[in-house]
Amino acid sequence: MNTEENNNTYDAIVIGSGISGGYAAMELCTKGYKTLILERGRMVTHGDYPTAGKDPWDLPNNNRLTTEEVDKHYRKQDRLPWWVRQENKHWINKDDEYPYEEEKRFDWIRGHHVGGRSIMWGRHCYRWSDIDFEANAKEGVAVDWPIRYKDIEPWYDKVETFVGVSGQEEDLKQVPDGKFLPPFKLNCAEQNFREAVAKIYPERVVTPGRVANLTAYDPEIHKGHRGQCQSRARCIRGCPFGAYFSSQSATLPVAEETGNLNIRANSIVQEIVYDKKLGKATGVRIKDAETGEEMEFFARIIFCNASTVGTTAILLNSRSESFPDGLGNSSGELGHNIMDHHYGMGASGILPQEGLEDTYYKGRKPVGFYIPRFTNIDEKSKRKEYLRGFGYQGEAMRKQSTPDDLIGSDLKDKIFKPGDYHIRMTCFGELLPYHENRMYLNFDKRDKHDMPTITFDAELKENEMKLRKDGVKCAIEMLEAAGCTDIKWRNNATAPGACIHEMGTARMGKDPKTSVLNKWNQMHDVPNVFVTDGACMTSSGTQNPSITYMALTARAVDYAHKQITKGKL
Repeated sequence: MNTEENNNTYDAIVIGSGISGGYAAMELCTKGYKTLILERGRMVTHGDYPTAGKDPWDLPNNNRLTTEEVDKHYRKQDRLPWWVRQENKHWINKDDEYPYEEEKRFDWIRGHHVGGRSIMWGRHCYRWSDIDFEANAKEGVAVDWPIRYKDIEPWYDKVETFVGVSGQEEDLKQVPDGKFLPPFKLNCAEQNFREAVAKIYPERVVTPGRVANLTAYDPEIHKGHRGQCQSRARCIRGCPFGAYFSSQSATLPVAEETGNLNIRANSIVQEIVYDKKLGKATGVRIKDAETGEEMEFFARIIFCNASTVGTTAILLNSRSESFPDGLGNSSGELGHNIMDHHYGMGASGILPQEGLEDTYYKGRKPVGFYIPRFTNIDEKSKRKEYLRGFGYQGEAMRKQSTPDDLIGSDLKDKIFKPGDYHIRMTCFGELLPYHENRMYLNFDKRDKHDMPTITFDAELKENEMKLRKDGVKCAIEMLEAAGCTDIKWRNNATAPGACIHEMGTARMGKDPKTSVLNKWNQMHDVPNVFVTDGACMTSSGTQNPSITYMALTARAVDYAHKQITKGKL
């Protein structure tokens, strides 16, 4: 995959190799297009996961970063200490090597390597519904989505079948059922919680999380380097079994088999080159991160999949006489409307132990439960205080006690006896698309590759704060409904970016005056450039967005292929 052709002209160029970039490359290659992936980070092949087989005692410093490491490399990244650890630090950029600036705090966690965040993503996959696609129009927020659920439904079907999403059908309009593999079943405590909540709050459904981990493996469907999930709960390290979906295990191997794929790692994209006379982009100019050499590659179509922030930074830096403020930015919306999900809110408690004393569970399943949004989905659930809604991810488990007053055999005896079942749940809230929430480039401050510094200016606003208050309240209500004791709650307002679901900045829309992309993820201004990563999103929903990125990507490649076949592109 890393071999380079002498010719620097391809049918298609894909910028970025993560969730959406890998999918774009696979779809293009299988349709016969000679495709070049440009990845700014290092090469990583399937199995190149250095901590995947390590046990807890193999990881230094009890899996925590040292004070020296934090001070030197991870001051911003360590704001979220549950993310950067010894087991995954090699996937996460160092602050001193990839600096960014903040007018307001923004927690930007990213990794520069082939596969991107597809190696360490959370793998939750939930479809959007027309409740999401219609919300902006109904509420007069931002601009209307140019698509509806019916436009993307067949692409969800296609993508979910290949990805392999485990889940349980619930017949909920806010998160439509999909093409599911068998779910990771709720454990006995989680099942008790589901039933207790349903008795008092039937609209609040506790269901197994829907994740891209294979509970059943079919090589004819899943292809690539895949295998069944071993329930090791080490997903964030990279999976040598290919049990969860990643570019390394799934899309890139399929693309490679066609003979049409070339990957060029360590390639920092400086700009997309626009030809005013032709009225289209002709190629991509890059800088080799290792040698400093600058070069240009040419293609008929270009797919931007460098992540929400990465893609928009490239577009903003692609300035020309035709587009002095960035490629395809006649609307002025490029860089604006940045979104994320916000969390740092939720609750926990001790479940009633009656009937559970002699129970336990086997393995370390990679997901617990999910509670889909239940507010503002109809007139009955309408809230006067805020727009949109929130969902929850959580789990129940037996905790071992670690008493401080025991040593030796007494301590061993105690810690090997399982304690009570505890339950915890984290609330994920929707952030509205505000024009003033933005990212931009500081052309006066350059990084070591002479690229302008990315600067963030975004925040949660009044609607989000009111939503958070209700999200915590509802979590407490459900724990109380289940008879929990020792209930604790939290509402620590996180900065945008903390949930690692960045969206917006090059949004889709119907009007070129107010949006960057059309309904096919195609630039209004530059028809041979497509954006199918998170930058394209017009609102943020409450659901984890990656499966939607992949569905939009497959749909956009199909459209581009048909336009090329007709001689229109």
